[in-house]
Amino acid sequence: MVTDSIGDFIIRLQNAARIGKPTVVVAHSTHLLAVAKKLKELGFIAEVDVRAIGQSEVRKEIVASLAYDERGIPRLRGVKRVSKPGRRLYAPHTAAHRVKGGTGARILSTSLGVLSDGEARRNRVGGEELFEIW
Repeated sequence: MVTDSIGDFIIRLQNAARIGKPTVVVAHSTHLLAVAKKLKELGFIAEVDVRAIGQSEVRKEIVASLAYDERGIPRLRGVKRVSKPGRRLYAPHTAAHRVKGGTGARILSTSLGVLSDGEARRNRVGGEELFEIW
């Protein structure tokens, strides 16, 4: 059983990008699907699909296809988990700074949903800092 599904998901993405694997499969949750869609919007993931496991419509999984450039180099170069289950970190919108000079993003879970650092600054909303990705 995984206690930190966000941490597990981003590490799976990072490991898959390093070995050149095209897809990552994780257990479905609404929050994890929102994070995957935000990463697709930012260009780190090419495609996000939800599929049922077996004949049952109850159990689902998320299939995320990683984004690669025309030379086959992955768009995702690294991740860093900020808020962890044992230590939750929250920040106001003024503390949501740029990552790696603007080439990366910090993902926050806010009252408006899952947002990147730029969107949090524009909407003037803070929240839990989930992770940094570049």
